[in-house]
Amino acid sequence: MGRRRFVACVGVTTLAVPVAAVARQGANPADRPVEQPTVFALVVNLAAAKALGIKVPQSLLRRADEVIP
Repeated sequence: MGRRRFVACVGVTTLAVPVAAVARQGANPADRPVEQPTVFALVVNLAAAKALGIKVPQSLLRRADEVIP
């Protein structure tokens, strides 16, 4: 789970830092162009799903790129 948490943190930081830099320079962050992601990953965290009382269908687990036990 550490690697996935790291990836999530890096992803958020990668998105937030350029927006903050533009805002610090006085520009309106809303004027930045929209960037579309090019890679998507379906990750299912079974421990989190169980803690929330969510039953994850087998069809979704088969499609997942990664399943965290």
